[in-house]
Amino acid sequence: MATAAAKRKSRTKKDVKHQPKVFIFEWKGTNKDGKKTSGELRGTSVAEIRSTLKAQGVNPKSVRKKAAPLFKSEKKVSAMDIAMFTRQVATMLSAGVPLVTTLELLGKGHEKAKFRELLGGILSDVQSGIPLSDALRPHRQYFDDLYVDLVAAGEHSGALDIVFDRIATYREKSEALKSKIKKAMFYPIAVVVVAILVTTLLLLFVVPQFEEIFKGFGAELPAFTQLILAISRALQTSWYIILGVIVGTIFLFIKTHRNSQAFRDKIDSLILKIPAIGDILHKGAMARFARTLATTFTAGVPLIDGLESAAGASGNAVYRDALLKVRQEVMAGMQMNVAMRTTGLFPDMLIQMVMIGEESGGLDDMLNKVANIYEMQVDDAVDALSSLIEPIMMVVIGTLVGGLIVAMYLPIFQMGKIVG
Repeated sequence: MATAAAKRKSRTKKDVKHQPKVFIFEWKGTNKDGKKTSGELRGTSVAEIRSTLKAQGVNPKSVRKKAAPLFKSEKKVSAMDIAMFTRQVATMLSAGVPLVTTLELLGKGHEKAKFRELLGGILSDVQSGIPLSDALRPHRQYFDDLYVDLVAAGEHSGALDIVFDRIATYREKSEALKSKIKKAMFYPIAVVVVAILVTTLLLLFVVPQFEEIFKGFGAELPAFTQLILAISRALQTSWYIILGVIVGTIFLFIKTHRNSQAFRDKIDSLILKIPAIGDILHKGAMARFARTLATTFTAGVPLIDGLESAAGASGNAVYRDALLKVRQEVMAGMQMNVAMRTTGLFPDMLIQMVMIGEESGGLDDMLNKVANIYEMQVDDAVDALSSLIEPIMMVVIGTLVGGLIVAMYLPIFQMGKIVG
């Protein structure tokens, strides 16, 4: 890990910028039999494409850079694409397929143009003699430092297929866990949004119709009805102000969250205290930490460096700071399980399993078991929350709609009593 980290630091932005840019070229020509042929090739210049075609026995008649589409609708490369790519590389390397052939086949066969372009650049670097880890390093938005350092460890140990298999498992588990946590966060937000939309629509379009009817009653309306009518009138006259405040608040929150590390850390701390959701986030952070540390440790990465990677992968500032503190204590000579206990954040079960792993020399296996346990707990908690949210959503919307209906019909009921 130390050598990988040194490579990462020695690789500057200037090095990345000076790498030749790869383009797609359209060509037409004739083959050895004199028949017309055409196609597309990736390269850095027209001269390079002509040279490649001549080496393949093609006489190029015209070579030009492919024009960019007027309206781009390219699909972005997702984290799941990277996870699937990693699994495919692991499978093909294990089957004995050479690395260059693997990258070439995966690059040509992918449905996303952006991903084909990405693999085309990586393939060019590998073909020119650059190690795969260094070819991946400039593409940090897709392959983070942990990914690249694990690949570098696999290259040094000569077990690249095994390392890719472990990275693939790690990525698949991480993406599945992330999806479950997003699902848990989505349901409460959906309840609030739906409730606000239904209430707003009723106040803007339904309540004013009743107000026109009430004007002919000539009697004082109930207090509850007057309150609803006042809210409806305020919304009709000032909806753009309310909408502006909401949009402005969301924009300010996003901008502050993006630019302020302290604000992000505060939000991370607060969301852990949300009932039901906080418990899922706690378990998700511990699952990510355990899975990341197990993966790095199994790949031969030193524990100190693995803890740093696990801190960044935990997904929450509270756990990140706690794990960085554990790392400092381990560097000072303290056992990891003791250092974890001093933070007061990790549960006894997790600490106990780490202690057993340290004493038995099977820390990676024990951490994988911990990750499996917490991932199952997250899965169960999300399912329970999902089944609970549905009736809650019905109750919330029913209460809002029912309250508005009662407010609108109270004057009618009163008029019925007077007439009776």
